[in-house]
Amino acid sequence: MKVSVCVPTYNHEKYIAQMLEGALSQQTNFPFEIVIGDDASTDQTAEIIRQYEAAYPGRIRAFLHEVNQGPAEPREFAGRNNVLGLIKACCGQYVAMCEGDDYWTDPFKLQKQVDFLDSHPDFYICHHNMLVIYEDGSPSHLFNAEDQKLTSSIADILADKWFMATASWLYRNHFLDHDFAPWHASAAAGDWAIMIQLAAQGGIGYIPETMGVYRKHHAGLSNVHAQTNIGFVKNRKEMFENVNKWLDYRYDTIISETVARYDQILPPA
Repeated sequence: MKVSVCVPTYNHEKYIAQMLEGALSQQTNFPFEIVIGDDASTDQTAEIIRQYEAAYPGRIRAFLHEVNQGPAEPREFAGRNNVLGLIKACCGQYVAMCEGDDYWTDPFKLQKQVDFLDSHPDFYICHHNMLVIYEDGSPSHLFNAEDQKLTSSIADILADKWFMATASWLYRNHFLDHDFAPWHASAAAGDWAIMIQLAAQGGIGYIPETMGVYRKHHAGLSNVHAQTNIGFVKNRKEMFENVNKWLDYRYDTIISETVARYDQILPPA
């Protein structure tokens, strides 16, 4: 299998069909699968997935959990186990991530990203621009600015810069035969944890095209993963400290500056 499309979802009945249609409409010269995990939704998300799985036998592998995989607490870790289980279930050479409330708009997205990674063996990640839309009617905007670098590295991430919308990821399937780093389990920012581990293996390439939509709404975890949440900020600081040790302090100068900025946010001990 060339690509596994990894789709974690929870209570996305209003959005999941649009996400699946965007994935199923991809035009590629290689086979791809959709690996979707519903974390015991309380709405009709699972039923919609069953209908698509029946309509596209062999294309969609669905993990429809009857019990939420948790953990329930702290809130910052919600959905963690569903996501990690799905990542491990992906069999493709590459993995494309798209959460159940986002969707792709370019039918050649996967082909473009696969072509990039196939032709750049030193790169582990490829991302692209996304349109950000808001449920509350706030003005939409692009995720990446016009000056987004075409090539980035782990140093950019360790400098506390986030420039990769999750639904824009395509990465080499490092976790097919590698375990997650030991510090990953205690990191609330799961997307950062995944990307740090991948970027430690190779470069990050950017395609300056808008090929999907990132939807922000009140139920999204981005509202929990905020700098106004002191518990999350403390956890983020600890993650960078753990990563520094994991990387044998090769990026100590960069990470120390990042940790110092979090110290300024946190209240005195």
